Amino acid sequence: MKIPTNRVTAAGLIIALGIIYGDIGTSPLYVFNAIIGGREVSDGLVIGALSCIIWTLTLQTTIKYVVLILRADNRGEGGTFALYALVRRRKKWLVIPAMIGGAALLADGIITPPISITSAIEGLEELPALRGMPTDTIVVIVLIILCVFFFLQQFGTASIGKIFGPVMFIWFTMLAVLGAIHVSDDLAIFKALSPYYAIEFLRTYPGGFWLLGAVFLCTTGAEALYSDLGHCGRGNIRATWIYVKACLLINYFGQGAYLLKERSGMVITDAVKSSQGINAFYDLMPQWFIIPGVIIATTAAIVASQAMISGAFTLISEAMRLNLWPKVKIRYPSEEKGQLFIPAVNLLLFVGCVGVVLYFKKSSNMEAAYGLAIIMTMLTTTILFANYLVLHRIKALWIYIFLIGYFIVELCYGIALMDKFVHGGYITLIVGGLMFLVMYVWYRARKIKNRYVEFVRMEHYIPKIQELSNDRAVPKYATHLIYLTSANNPKEIEHKIIYSILNRKPKRADIYWFVHVDTLDDPYTCEYKVDHIIPNDIIRIDFRLGFRMEPRINLMFRKVVEDLVANKEVNIISRYESLASSNTVGDFQFMVMEKYLSQDNELPFIERVIMKLHFWLKEHSLSEERGFGLDVANVTVEKFPLIVAPVTNLRLRRVED
Repeated sequence: MKIPTNRVTAAGLIIALGIIYGDIGTSPLYVFNAIIGGREVSDGLVIGALSCIIWTLTLQTTIKYVVLILRADNRGEGGTFALYALVRRRKKWLVIPAMIGGAALLADGIITPPISITSAIEGLEELPALRGMPTDTIVVIVLIILCVFFFLQQFGTASIGKIFGPVMFIWFTMLAVLGAIHVSDDLAIFKALSPYYAIEFLRTYPGGFWLLGAVFLCTTGAEALYSDLGHCGRGNIRATWIYVKACLLINYFGQGAYLLKERSGMVITDAVKSSQGINAFYDLMPQWFIIPGVIIATTAAIVASQAMISGAFTLISEAMRLNLWPKVKIRYPSEEKGQLFIPAVNLLLFVGCVGVVLYFKKSSNMEAAYGLAIIMTMLTTTILFANYLVLHRIKALWIYIFLIGYFIVELCYGIALMDKFVHGGYITLIVGGLMFLVMYVWYRARKIKNRYVEFVRMEHYIPKIQELSNDRAVPKYATHLIYLTSANNPKEIEHKIIYSILNRKPKRADIYWFVHVDTLDDPYTCEYKVDHIIPNDIIRIDFRLGFRMEPRINLMFRKVVEDLVANKEVNIISRYESLASSNTVGDFQFMVMEKYLSQDNELPFIERVIMKLHFWLKEHSLSEERGFGLDVANVTVEKFPLIVAPVTNLRLRRVED
């Protein structure tokens, strides 16, 4: 059943405010500071830059995401991998932009908490008593907040999530009020509503084009609107965006008007900022409100960080289901949908955030690393959404207008952001590149392994398996023997499983079960199908699970068996005479086939490197049995060699004595 996404409710509006607008909502903390840093404040700079901000929010956030891309919901779910799941059957190469987009979002998750929290804490420098506060003091405060923040992740956000909405409502209202107070400082600021001033700014202002990199920071949270579609619903997002955008623009207008009135002609250097406490955002506040303002801003920054971290957890869990990431342990702190915690990812993000804070120290330095990751995600979303439009048979003219139009706009932002590469942007690309490498190695290795997987017809081996089951000369291995199979066709089975049962060490059992898990493009499907190949002797179960469903195969298999017993489709009583008389249930044993890279391979250099990296990642990730939620007490792991490219030209010559 399709999940309704258009319904607008009061609770949905509050949740939407609290979950998805943290990143884009905290951008007024640093956008104008990034624009005016090192430059003389003038009408051309302020009005031109503000016009660029207005039209960036309109083109990128409002039109692209709120109006267009929110239409591409996968049964109510959104995000890079949800969109990829909708279009992946169209072109195989679409996995590359999906992986780039996912990796870039993870990189952004490492930059967002440091820049948001640091920008908020730096507001303390506005107080005369704390002006010129040592940078190291701010760094220590930010690190303490990050330590507490990441420590609390393991307990989930179900309880604190309820206050996110009201907190962000207070934050946006504060933005609007502060901006409205100062809009009248210079009414010429309203000229920025005309796109003419944005075009003139880019055309005539010295270095105006390269300032697009700073302007772009105003829309960095736009991707979250789509990623959190499943939590909030399209209707709630569109309704709240009207209020959020209004508050953001009023604040930007207020900052611009104040700068024109109070800072016109001033060159804003770091020395001037620290000595005079100049901060485009905090300058709007009266002195008595600085401390409450910093507290509200810091809380909003933490909410922004929480949205990114939760999004990273969801992203990795989806990547695992789509076989684009090594299996890692997932914990579920509560029964609430979407609540999950991944310790390995939490540690990775924590180390990354701490490293960013220690390396850059100031928010003005972090701005250089910010934005590059998100523009990569936006470009990949443009590619995937264009393919989504093709699948829905939209007229080619409109698809080309969307694709070419947004490619030009986003490439311009991308080129402008590359200006920051040597000033810290390389950090983002290194982090994103490493994330992409992990995804690519995992995906490519699976393709290489699939060349080795040999499927055989089940019907050819059924008589032999039955004969083994009835051969009392062979010691019984288990009453119920369960194999996990990757064969999509129920009439086929991997040759390695047949070899394990009949050849390696004959495994006699009363009932052989073959379990197949099919990951679907739908997010929350959870169903199964039973095929009695030989009633009460050989049974196959196909689980059909959505890409956001945890494969708890141990629990699911037990439930299926209970249903089969209740329907009298199977007899699970032990067939040992001494136990059958007392109706004792037979034992269940899962067999997991674990591969290792054989030395008898003749792979090309690149593929050899990929396979070695794959097995290294596999060694440091969750085991197969834990990844499928199996009880290790009932699992036997059987190792077998992976030979994807057997040596064909072995030079060996016999000699006589």
